[in-house]
Amino acid sequence: MLKLEEVHERVMRVLGIETSCDETGIAIYDSDAGLLADALYSQVEIHQKYGGVVPELASRDHIRKTLPLIKEVMDKAGCSKGDIDGLAYTAGPGLAGALLVGASIGRALGMTWNIPTLGVHHMEGHLLAPLLEENGPSFPFVALLVSGGHTQLVEVEAIGVYRLIGESLDDAAGEAFDKVAKMLGLPYPGGPHIARLAESGEPGRFTFPRPMTNRPGLDFSFSGLKTFTLNSIHQLLEEGMSTEELDQQSKADIAHAFQEAVVDTMRIKCQRALKQTGMNTLVIAGGVSANQRLREVLGLMAEAEGFEIRYPQLQYCTDNGAMIAYAGCQRLLAGQHDDLSILAKPRWGLESLPALQEI
Repeated sequence: MLKLEEVHERVMRVLGIETSCDETGIAIYDSDAGLLADALYSQVEIHQKYGGVVPELASRDHIRKTLPLIKEVMDKAGCSKGDIDGLAYTAGPGLAGALLVGASIGRALGMTWNIPTLGVHHMEGHLLAPLLEENGPSFPFVALLVSGGHTQLVEVEAIGVYRLIGESLDDAAGEAFDKVAKMLGLPYPGGPHIARLAESGEPGRFTFPRPMTNRPGLDFSFSGLKTFTLNSIHQLLEEGMSTEELDQQSKADIAHAFQEAVVDTMRIKCQRALKQTGMNTLVIAGGVSANQRLREVLGLMAEAEGFEIRYPQLQYCTDNGAMIAYAGCQRLLAGQHDDLSILAKPRWGLESLPALQEI
């Protein structure tokens, strides 16, 4: 294994493995040349008929897909095992079984190839994904991490210097999208389907609340909004709109009102966070950051207030190996690496991560 002083001094080429939930992502990141190759396999078709992720099926599919994808990415990058200097895998948070697949494979390859390995925090990967760009955002900034399992506002001073300033107290925004989609008879995952349906919705027919925006603070709550949506559907059915389900226009109108409420809530909280911290840059990352209406509304806010907003490329908004390879590379270069244990943390606070200069 490389000595720590050697890791500090050399350019690193890191293989990243992402298996936290329902997507298998592999990538190779070079600290000098940038992202060399990546590949992603989505399990959406497997879980769609169940209306959500089935953890056991997710774990089994990661077992089938991880090694073939590693070979594919290494072939794309023109790399052999001797060209890989370090290995990063998602250690948490996420589904325990899915995490153990990536962790076990990552540690086994690291020991076999005699290279340092590192368990990476999934949300740090999302937070740093915009830095994959050639002209990524500069520190410090406020980050809105918004995905299927997390909705968080984080004050970011540097890599590893994080302060959680707001989070969802119940459902994350992505979970709320999935559950409302199910109410409307839309497929899983719900976010893209809600967004498409909302485009044909009639503005103003329904007005949904903006939860927790009429009080101080930066926390979110989407559970009540989900209940408000369900009550709106029931009210329409009771009024005789349909004997079994809503007509397509009513579904579109509800989808529009729901999406506007979620997006406007996040706009209010982001604006409040930027003013509270005195920062001028907002980074949006995670699967929901691909929502075009969210980008439009936050863009208008930034233009009006003089803020800067930065996103990852669309393909790096959802779970992916590139963000894990990048985050792992930064920490491996700073000298951090695993001991002999296999690290998997289904629950793992972002604030517990060490700053690079303290490693």
